[in-house]
Amino acid sequence: QLQLVESGGGLVQPGGSLRLSCAYSGFTLNNYAIGWFRQAPGKEREGVSCISSSSSGTSTSYADSVKGRFTISRDNAKNTVYLQMNSLKPEDTAVYYCAGAWRPFGRCDLNLNYAYWGQGTQVTVSS
Repeated sequence: QLQLVESGGGLVQPGGSLRLSCAYSGFTLNNYAIGWFRQAPGKEREGVSCISSSSSGTSTSYADSVKGRFTISRDNAKNTVYLQMNSLKPEDTAVYYCAGAWRPFGRCDLNLNYAYWGQGTQVTVSS
């Protein structure tokens, strides 16, 4: 059974950093893409970043709003995907979710059918 569990959220001041973790089980990144999404109160869910194993190597993608500030990475030995978030802004405040989508050896895409979701972790950026 595919499972994803997020951790690492918390309260941070503007300009600070956090690293979110997504521990997954029941699948490998050879066949699935993992994406990070976020949802702020009163707003629609937004795709943040994704990672997968494509035929040409690791594939990553970022939303324009986080490019240059967020970095997605993975540790295959630990079955964990990370989202390093730097230069955080108050508008980054949201519940962050990781999700899995079937994508065998293909480039990741935030518009894939992400069928498997974690429970979410709260990130609050405030002084």
